[in-house]
Amino acid sequence: MNTIKALVVDDTIVYRKIVGDALKQIPGIEVVGTANNGKIALSKIKTLKPDLMTLDIEMPEMNGIELLQALQNMDNPPLVIMVSTLTHQGGELTLQALELGAFDFLPKPEDGRMADNMRKVKKTLEPIVRHVKRHKFGRIDPAARPKSAAPAKVKEPQIVPRPAQPRPAGIRSKSEIIGIGISTGGPNALTKMIPMLPKDLKVPILIVQHMPPVFTTSLADSLNKKSALDVLEARDGDTIKSGKIFIAPGGKQMKIVAGADGLTRKIKITDDPPENSCKPSADYLFRSIAQHYIGRATGVIMTGMGSDGFKGLVQMKNNGSVIIAQDKNTCTVYGMPKEPTESGIVDVIAPLEKIAAEIVKTV
Repeated sequence: MNTIKALVVDDTIVYRKIVGDALKQIPGIEVVGTANNGKIALSKIKTLKPDLMTLDIEMPEMNGIELLQALQNMDNPPLVIMVSTLTHQGGELTLQALELGAFDFLPKPEDGRMADNMRKVKKTLEPIVRHVKRHKFGRIDPAARPKSAAPAKVKEPQIVPRPAQPRPAGIRSKSEIIGIGISTGGPNALTKMIPMLPKDLKVPILIVQHMPPVFTTSLADSLNKKSALDVLEARDGDTIKSGKIFIAPGGKQMKIVAGADGLTRKIKITDDPPENSCKPSADYLFRSIAQHYIGRATGVIMTGMGSDGFKGLVQMKNNGSVIIAQDKNTCTVYGMPKEPTESGIVDVIAPLEKIAAEIVKTV
């Protein structure tokens, strides 16, 4: 049986056991070692050569950020999953780790029984492990490890012929809103893409990034410092205004509703159930864009696991929206853009470096 070797790094024995036991419950995983700080982990990486490493951030001697920096100079480093605390500082450090090449993160359970926490961690790790297996034993995706893989060549965007279905009559050609759905690899991709958008962009942007509470606040703060546009975590009742970027709050759903005057559009934050196991969900947002901006919207689907966003994009497309998808070579995980692209609803396939320019062309 094809086996993935895993190393568990955490300075707390309780979390080493929780994460280690969760990994051992997943078929095809062998936990080859543990370490209680980054210095020991670095030594074990060289001798054990793990495929996957779970990594705590705050540790003595060498912390998780310092270890990630050391991995930059290593050939074939393990794919790194950060184990992060649900605090503001944890969110900021996690974003820093993702920018340094960490593949993804899982929230560190802070209460409950050990057995229950192990099951939560296992559920989060399972899709990540499936991706690692595909990368190691299946088709090799050159962008699966964006920091260690050779950089993909920047290609001109591919214009995809639109399906024969005509646009509804009377639709305007310019978009008045942009909706973006993104997941695994998203913080890194948004950090590169959002600053490329011009200061005079005259439309609002609504983003669903799959993240738990607290982390989306840190993401919005981080992007706001790097962007010419205002980036903020959306709040219930926010008026949708041009030149602003609204990020759906983690653990909630975000949609568009009509204002009391019938003219303005506002953001509605709800506690509706997850869709595609996602909360926030791109499908949930895209459906409301399709309803309120017929023929005047752009849907963007970017790197991420799973297929969240596809059904909503179909509705947007049927209502005359322009659809842009990130290309396979620049995705950390070619999951969310795959089905829209292969189904033929996508108008433009673009590498990460060109997505901002393609968005501008639609407004």
